[in-house]
Amino acid sequence: MASSLLALIDDIASILDDVSLLTKVAAKKTAGVLGDDLALNAQQVTGVSADRELPVVWAVARGSLLNKAILVPAALAISAFAPWAVTPLLMVGGAFLCFEGFEKVAHRVLHSAEDDQARREALRHALDDTSQDLVQLEKDKVKGAVRTDFILSAEIIAITLGTVATSPLLTQVTVLVGIALLMTAGVYGLVAGIVKLDDLGLYLSRRQGAAPQAVGRAILRAAPWLMKGLSVAGTVAMFLVGGGILTHGVGWLHHGIEGVAQWAAQVPGMGALLGALTPLLLDALAGVVAGGLVLATVTAMQRLLPRRAGA
Repeated sequence: MASSLLALIDDIASILDDVSLLTKVAAKKTAGVLGDDLALNAQQVTGVSADRELPVVWAVARGSLLNKAILVPAALAISAFAPWAVTPLLMVGGAFLCFEGFEKVAHRVLHSAEDDQARREALRHALDDTSQDLVQLEKDKVKGAVRTDFILSAEIIAITLGTVATSPLLTQVTVLVGIALLMTAGVYGLVAGIVKLDDLGLYLSRRQGAAPQAVGRAILRAAPWLMKGLSVAGTVAMFLVGGGILTHGVGWLHHGIEGVAQWAAQVPGMGALLGALTPLLLDALAGVVAGGLVLATVTAMQRLLPRRAGA
């Protein structure tokens, strides 16, 4: 009896150790999605009145939990009954990450600041229009954010599934559920903080005393730059993570990058730095190329399909 109990305790400790390690690995791999998720969801509440910002974030967070409640069992079913599909799904997820990143860059290059300003002005005009149904506008924003979250959550779950695909079922369940809850709480907790930064800055700037006012003004100046920084970091991370997934899925490309990294590591004086940066840069380059190819393919299909429909 005692030996059985000790064996059980040892098994539980081993599982917890595996779960801890795999959760850390999965969290690192999904960081690229997280960065873009933060910026994107913070932007989703643009145009919502200040007193409705947090309720909107909470509504989207509930939708995100529902998304993951669907995706986690689906991922476990794939791992159990179609494990061969894990790598193709990861490749599709990686390609989609690269596509999203390239689309953001293309939009920034092809659309002028005047276009973005016109879109914001149209949104402000809609909010000032008394005939506009603000309740419906808020619901539409929530639905759009939840749809976007489903895609991002699918990427997170797919990446996590690839990390734990060969682990026991209990470990898979624990890691997938843990990552789902961690990412939801992390993303929407930070989104809530980000969208309320301007309120905090305004509050402090109106307080008595030079120090609070200075901090408040600094927060108000920094908040827009934080959003821009998150967006840029998220886009870069999409190329790094998406490109890394794709290169790891193509054996000859992965081994080629490893060979180049080993060669770079031998450069006198800068070998350690170059050896660490080279695979990241090559993964990012692969992500940019893949994103461009996918975007070109999608654009060509969009132009071709209407012609066939009208033929």
